Amino acid sequence: MATEYGQGYGWDDGPGFREEGAGERWHRLPAALRAPIEARSLREFVYLMLSLPLSIFMFTFAVTMMSLGAGLLITFLGVPVLAAGLAGCRGLGALERARARGLLGLDVAAPEPLRMRKQSPMGWMGATLKSGASWRHLLYTVIHFPWAVFAFSVAITLWTTGWTLLTYPLWFWVFPMSGGQDGLQLYGDEGHRVYLDNPFEITVTALVGLLLTLATPWIVRALTLVDRLLVGGLLGPSKLATRVVELESDRGVVVDTAAADLRRIERDLHDGAQARLVALAMDLGLAKEKLAEDPEAAARMVGEAHGEVKTALQELRDLARGIHPAVLTDRGLDAALSSVASRCTVPVQVEVDLPARPAPAIEGIAYFTVSELLQNISKHSRATRATVDVWRIENRLMIQVVDNGVGGADAGAGSGLAGLAGRLDAVDGILVVDSPVAGPTRVTAELPWRAA
Repeated sequence: MATEYGQGYGWDDGPGFREEGAGERWHRLPAALRAPIEARSLREFVYLMLSLPLSIFMFTFAVTMMSLGAGLLITFLGVPVLAAGLAGCRGLGALERARARGLLGLDVAAPEPLRMRKQSPMGWMGATLKSGASWRHLLYTVIHFPWAVFAFSVAITLWTTGWTLLTYPLWFWVFPMSGGQDGLQLYGDEGHRVYLDNPFEITVTALVGLLLTLATPWIVRALTLVDRLLVGGLLGPSKLATRVVELESDRGVVVDTAAADLRRIERDLHDGAQARLVALAMDLGLAKEKLAEDPEAAARMVGEAHGEVKTALQELRDLARGIHPAVLTDRGLDAALSSVASRCTVPVQVEVDLPARPAPAIEGIAYFTVSELLQNISKHSRATRATVDVWRIENRLMIQVVDNGVGGADAGAGSGLAGLAGRLDAVDGILVVDSPVAGPTRVTAELPWRAA
């Protein structure tokens, strides 16, 4: 019991517990008192100290290469010089992103790569000169230089002044006299001199130093915020390029989904209705042969074939409903979801509150989203009831499916939910799964609203 008591309160039982208690006590201190000696503050200060020499080099390189290239444009030599200068700026941008990642914890993705029509020196130069990312890197090297000078001057001045004033009592104790006089000279001319040499002045000096020391990390943090904006805005991918990459990825998802649907339809037709129709044709052929010899057997075979026809028709209806149900086209989302809910193995309450019908494509995706989620409830949830709510908020179509099952659903585990999330993402939709172990499970889907 003594061990448990000590462990619980961090009083004894080894250095591990003492370290944990010290860490907890450290985090209980106000952020203003922790900031001057936190690792983050030191990294940000080092970042600003490195910015000046690096900015001098980047500015010198960029201005030299651009000036030289512009001066040589009267000859063809100016084009490769300009391209080389822009390529160098892109390389320096990569260095700046790595520096921001290591010291500021800012992870900025690399800009879009060069798009060359053909792999040749001329193609490379043309792609470099046409790339907006290259010119943004050049702009960064130019405008970062004056900012780095300002940020470096402010940071080094505040940091050195604050710590110097804060530790002045220690220096006064170690070196009580300087140049034959007590204390530190603040001002002096031919007829008047001011020294810090009495307890009141020393105390005020230390208090001013304390205030500067406490304020400096926050000022440095504000300065690095500008650097974060510069690095993120000029050295990363543009919004247009990011959107193009997203659309290309979404297009791939749509193509893959469409191909998978076609393979599923082909498999269902081949293994289901087609096989039944082939068997039906064979049974009818045998019945035709036996019609004259054994009418009773032929009639029995025709009756069995009639049952196969009904089954094949039902499979074709189910397949057509899986492609695009007629009730969805004729009566809208409310009736279609009610039809899906009636086939679920648990009672489902459906509530659709829409001012108008959405576009057919959005309506179809919403239908299949609810259909897939209800199938998952039937197969895996072990629920006793479920609800489906559909409504509109501004320009978004909202879908929420809730069940009281065992929970544990995970959209990132490669399940059907992951495929469903990919389908929604292809049309700028979102799928959010909240499914703790032991339930309940709440799945919320958002789709862009487009009126029919």
